[in-house]
Amino acid sequence: MKFHISRQTLYALLLAFVLLIVVLVFSFGFLIPEGKEYRTLRLEKKKHTQEMMQYQQWHDETFAKLKTLQSENKQVITAFENSFDPKRFIKNNSGFFELLKLSKVELVETEGSFSVYEVNTTSKIDSPQSFYGFLESVNKSDWIVAVNFPIHFVRDNNLIRSSFTMKVHELAAE
Repeated sequence: MKFHISRQTLYALLLAFVLLIVVLVFSFGFLIPEGKEYRTLRLEKKKHTQEMMQYQQWHDETFAKLKTLQSENKQVITAFENSFDPKRFIKNNSGFFELLKLSKVELVETEGSFSVYEVNTTSKIDSPQSFYGFLESVNKSDWIVAVNFPIHFVRDNNLIRSSFTMKVHELAAE
């Protein structure tokens, strides 16, 4: 028995066989390796996306804390931006004292980006209560002021003479 295959059928089979080989070479040479690389890249992308989401969540939490701290400490932040004015300080706090004198403001040191000035004061007060009112006023003032101890109180007739030093902190000029 002899098979009789026509030329057209033979060409079609040969063409199909060549196409099958091209498809197999294309599949094993290109698609399968690229598919493996695609899967590894997809897993890497998923991992990076999870990391980015964690960092984004951390950023959002930190940003919310920053905004909360800025709103809670707005007075302190603006106080650092204000430069110390001795005349205005005397005007604001003269109500607590019979007499308030400030000595010359001198630059003591620079701490990082902050300048620290030392202020020597001498005052006469009529009661210790007014001095405590002065301390509360300093806490609410437009400057960052630290009253240094010791505070010397000396009786002078019906008044009390006090002397103390203060440190005024402000942002250094850049």
